[in-house]
Amino acid sequence: MIQRMERQFAGRTLTLEIGRMAKLAQGSCLVQYGDTVVLCAVTVDDKATHLPFFPLTIEYREKSYAAGKIPGGFFKREGRPGEKEILSARQIDRPIRPLFPDGFKNETQVACFILSADQENDADVLALIGTSVALNMSKVPFNTPVASVRVGRIQGNWVINPTFQQLAYSDVDIVVAGSAHAITMVEGGALEVPEAEILEALTIAQEAIRELCVFQTEFLEGHTVPDMEWTAIQPDADLKAKVDSVAAVRVAEALNLGDKQERNQAMAAVTEHVIAELTEEDAQYAEHAKDIGEILRSIEKKTMRRQILDKGERADGRGLDDIRQITSEVGVLPRTHGSALFTRGQTQALAVVTLGTSRDEQRIDSIDSREEITKSFMLHYNFPPFSVGEARPFRGTSRREVGHGNLAERAIQPLLPAYDDFPYTIRIVSDVLESNGSSSMATVCGSSLALMDAGVPIKSACAGVAMGLIKEGSDVAILTDILGLEDALGDMDFKVAGTRAGVTSIQMDIKIEGLTVEILTEALERAHKGRLHILDQMEKALAGPRDDLSAYAPRIVSIQINPEKIGEIIGPKGKTIRAIQEESGAKIDIDDSGIVKIAAVSAEAGARAREMIEAIVKDPEVGRIYEGPVKNTTTFGAFVEIMPGTEGLCHISELQEARTENTEDVVKKGDIVRVKLLSIDEKGRLRLSRKAAMAEDAQAADGGASAGAEDGSED
Repeated sequence: MIQRMERQFAGRTLTLEIGRMAKLAQGSCLVQYGDTVVLCAVTVDDKATHLPFFPLTIEYREKSYAAGKIPGGFFKREGRPGEKEILSARQIDRPIRPLFPDGFKNETQVACFILSADQENDADVLALIGTSVALNMSKVPFNTPVASVRVGRIQGNWVINPTFQQLAYSDVDIVVAGSAHAITMVEGGALEVPEAEILEALTIAQEAIRELCVFQTEFLEGHTVPDMEWTAIQPDADLKAKVDSVAAVRVAEALNLGDKQERNQAMAAVTEHVIAELTEEDAQYAEHAKDIGEILRSIEKKTMRRQILDKGERADGRGLDDIRQITSEVGVLPRTHGSALFTRGQTQALAVVTLGTSRDEQRIDSIDSREEITKSFMLHYNFPPFSVGEARPFRGTSRREVGHGNLAERAIQPLLPAYDDFPYTIRIVSDVLESNGSSSMATVCGSSLALMDAGVPIKSACAGVAMGLIKEGSDVAILTDILGLEDALGDMDFKVAGTRAGVTSIQMDIKIEGLTVEILTEALERAHKGRLHILDQMEKALAGPRDDLSAYAPRIVSIQINPEKIGEIIGPKGKTIRAIQEESGAKIDIDDSGIVKIAAVSAEAGARAREMIEAIVKDPEVGRIYEGPVKNTTTFGAFVEIMPGTEGLCHISELQEARTENTEDVVKKGDIVRVKLLSIDEKGRLRLSRKAAMAEDAQAADGGASAGAEDGSED
């Protein structure tokens, strides 16, 4: 039976529908907003896995037909998910994962297909609504309606779910997800917006989310099924008690070792000791090594959390607000355009900047736009296995790497100069060399320093810090600059990046059901203080952009020409532009508006290319002397090319002072001659004179000789 319900939301009609599509899935929902349509389907395995984590998979896939497009490339079909699809899948995963019951290990999959795209409304926030409906109506033990909205601000007015066109004028672009009672995820960027205004955006978003959750509850009434039967996978209670009695003290000792490697080695030694002691008591315990490891992990988690809540002490000895030691180095690589090595505690990022031309721009074929999108700024984050001391195979770029790179890119983007003022394609690569928490924020800091080292005139330096949370009942502790351990065993990872003026990027993930406004307010205040401290430390290495670009970076000069002259610069089959590039050594790009970009490493190469281009496009100037080849001779004179594609007639009477009987007695085809442009008639015909040019040259020579004689007489 088809069930359909409509509701006006943020000025548009939001429609939920079940019972028509994907009916063999355990739950499915069709969501429509404007003319954007998303299908979300949920499936679950009846048998639990024995994995140490909950195997939840979110697939967000854009169909090219949704925008009336055919995929580019050779195969003409959708391939691996693109960056936008990966980021949208993560935005769905993070708010729902904490809401599944503890111990539920049945493999669960959510598939979100974008079936129609109106190129006004983004489908990412709709997909979470459809996922929530599909989960809540299914047998999966998920019983909390959740939703997400995008918040923008245009001319001081907050806008819920702004269109793509409106976002172009917005100084805030934040996606907020949550339940009717609390926020569970935040992701987005802003143009140096103060924390108080970010908090205002979150508050407005929470009200809109509550409205969407109520809508889902009304829609689902009478259309849900009982939860499936499942059993939480928990270690044996007797085994847990034995491990606790043997290992509790040793775990506490290992936990408080400040060095990550020492702590990991100590915990491994504790595991070996516990297994050996229990096996000595009963050989059967050797078969429970996996369960013993999980129990030790739970003991470590409990010990760490109680130590912070009861004593205010962290594993590395810091106080709750303390930031690890910071070291910043710039110019660490000799031949790159800009580089920086940022180290905070045992987290280290090497950021390298490369400057390119418009030819290096990334081209993206998106269903959200009618035309191909170009991107002149890219930040790529890499997380090699050695950064955490592991020997794992190198694979393709992970979803986590895409997400962290996008977060750092959002932080830096608002600070870059306008493309017209700095017409470079900018690529930053951040290679994480050590990781013990908050490597994405180290990437922000390193990238800011590397840009300044490259001489990119950014508005101001940018830094980021990750905040953590330990919450048990009414006991709450907010942590500044969290370790990897505090991220893994804590309740929140709240990353805030920005400048002294305000926030440019924000991301929050939590492992509990939600956060109150009071906790968010305090976390933002502490993040602001932490960011200012980090910026102070970064300024010791480099306070602002260098005055000049690297000697190895291209110099780009832009000139505006008449668009009608573009063909003359390109020449037949590109012959002219290739000749200019080969002779000068510069690279030349021309767009349809007539803007010519000349890129060259040396100033001489750029100047030569510019001179050659200007010679082609400049209109002939009466009274000026030109030099060019004789293209043809006639009985009445010679045609001389004074500029590429521009010829004029030098009449036989203007070839020389004396009378000329035959043109070829003076000049022949192919000769290079100097001529003066005497006039241009109404039809655009040019009248040239070799005689007048010779007279001016002679006069100039006489003037130089006279000056030399006068100089000599004074001696």
